[in-house]
Amino acid sequence: MSSMWGERIRLSIFGGSHTQAIGVTIDGLPAGEPIDLEAIYEQMARRAPGQDATATARKEADMPRILCGYLNGVTTGAPLTAVIENTNQRSKDYEDLRVHPRPGHADYTAFVKYGGHNDVRGGGHFSGRLTAPLVFAGAVARQILARRGIKAASHVLSVGAVREEGFDPVCPEDALLERLSRAYFPVIDEAARGRMRAAIECARRDGDSVGGVVECIVTGLPAGAGEPMFDGAENLIASLVFGIPAVKGVEFGAGFGAAEMRGSGHNDPFYMDETGGVRTRTNHAGGILGGITTGMPLVFRAAFKPTPSIGIPQDTVTLPGGGSAKLTVTGRHDPCIVPRAAPVVEAAACVAVLELLARSGLLNG
Repeated sequence: MSSMWGERIRLSIFGGSHTQAIGVTIDGLPAGEPIDLEAIYEQMARRAPGQDATATARKEADMPRILCGYLNGVTTGAPLTAVIENTNQRSKDYEDLRVHPRPGHADYTAFVKYGGHNDVRGGGHFSGRLTAPLVFAGAVARQILARRGIKAASHVLSVGAVREEGFDPVCPEDALLERLSRAYFPVIDEAARGRMRAAIECARRDGDSVGGVVECIVTGLPAGAGEPMFDGAENLIASLVFGIPAVKGVEFGAGFGAAEMRGSGHNDPFYMDETGGVRTRTNHAGGILGGITTGMPLVFRAAFKPTPSIGIPQDTVTLPGGGSAKLTVTGRHDPCIVPRAAPVVEAAACVAVLELLARSGLLNG
């Protein structure tokens, strides 16, 4: 399986939803970087399940245990490995899925690729449970970036048809970013959370689910990071964000909206600020031109599909070739994964930006 990512900052994520544990190894981290474990636990808690009616009822502490690469409060330069125990499994909920693949899940494709030997319990290695190790990696990367003046935050831009306003892509407020980067179900407008919860609850009562969009911003990035063509900043970030289960689209800056604009409206005018630095008055580019960072805030959005595990009867087949069947999914599932996905998108952004800086020779300092 391709569960490894990166060239300079390398991740290897392992485990499955119902295995004894899940975890991550991070290789290439600078030595001597202080790591605040309490700050890591805070980020893990933002993603953890079982917090309210918008999430699965499965309860997991999600407390990472560091095995190596960390000593006396700092990174050692060796690979940093952490494991997270799975303690609340109900594997019997998934027995039927060995022969009846769930629509919208990877059950069928995994059955074909791995000859029926894939772990179907909770989705196995395809499960959103594997985002917990990614959040750990992102929490480590976040602290390394913060010491270099780089911050990341996200918010739930939309749930179904309910949408709030996006970030100010030119001058986002530090206080807002700080609040969002610590919140469960982060929103810019607190009133929007109630409307989003109502949309989620409506789907839940129907035995259904709903998707949405997470918007992420990274500030403090220097200009000049990234490469043209195939190693651009967009390429790198998108490659990791698409590793998050249920992500179906990623856009930067104006994104698909740029297709409806004229060049005179989409181009971001340059100017010199009071320090002599080059800035732009708008930021439709999302902080990236030609695959290279401009020094403006980096802004992107990730679209999440509705949770495919729903309580409504669905058409499926009996494997390996037994004809049509009906399936009603049991177990504990999120009616909407978007609130818990926000810190995961942030984590992916932090790891990808750390890799981007390392590749560009801008990580030191």
